[in-house]
Amino acid sequence: MADFDPVTKAVVPAAGLGTRFLPATKATPKEMLPIVDKPAIQYVVEEAVSAGLLDVLMVTGRNKRSIEDHFDVAYELEDALRAKGDEERLNQVKEPVDLATMHYVRQGEPKGLGHAVLCAKQHVGHEPFACLLGDDLIDPRDPLLKRMIEVRATYGGSVVALMEVPREHVSLYGAAAIEPTDEDDVVRVTDLVEKPPADEAPSNWAIIGRYVIDPAVFDVLERTPPGRGGEIQLTDALRTLASTSSDEGGPVHGVLFRGRRYDTGNKLEYLQTVVQFAANRDDLAPEFLPWLREFLDKSGQ
Repeated sequence: MADFDPVTKAVVPAAGLGTRFLPATKATPKEMLPIVDKPAIQYVVEEAVSAGLLDVLMVTGRNKRSIEDHFDVAYELEDALRAKGDEERLNQVKEPVDLATMHYVRQGEPKGLGHAVLCAKQHVGHEPFACLLGDDLIDPRDPLLKRMIEVRATYGGSVVALMEVPREHVSLYGAAAIEPTDEDDVVRVTDLVEKPPADEAPSNWAIIGRYVIDPAVFDVLERTPPGRGGEIQLTDALRTLASTSSDEGGPVHGVLFRGRRYDTGNKLEYLQTVVQFAANRDDLAPEFLPWLREFLDKSGQ
């Protein structure tokens, strides 16, 4: 087996404008919208840490300062809680500070996901890295990222997370053409298409927001022209790597994910995510679920 470099760093693109959540995101980053009582971005960082990645680079933009503040020490707040003897809330405030070593870089212009990843080049260097998108939350009971890192260690190159979606929804994702391997949950990716029309998609296996990427992607991104939507697409760069040898940064494999994924990218699915997280919490479910059932009964739903 080839000796592939280990994955130790995570990149989290968080520079989007959050237009689907206006006006709430006019002054508040979409990534800071709470899933019950914790911002969505903290769940993403926790996932990276659970997979053993303690070096996290956040790619941010204008009006994203509160993300940095969330993962920094809040001296006045901590002192106030300590003075009250409120250890529970004090620990909650300190928790994001101690998660990982956080770094930040700004994406000056919104030129697409590929460009956001390219902003990580100087920090990542010549190492493979994980990329986690903040719109997708993966249930901690389903260690997807850890599995993807294992696949990278076996095959090298890059690894994408693939989830089967209804054919009519495939145009919302990057879709993959795949070939089986000797492992049930691992496929070889032979082609990728960003947001294809349903009748032109190579399959209904869609890329969700988890990647483990070979550093060769940076050179490819630098020469990748704008694609779908006039943006530099990470999917297009990975498509190029899929046809290359291991000496050139390829190939690309996919992990077929059949676990629990929560999408916070639009209002409806964001609300569904909040309800599901609340329903799974021991401190909320005993009161929340009876209220929800009563509400639904009264509303005739």
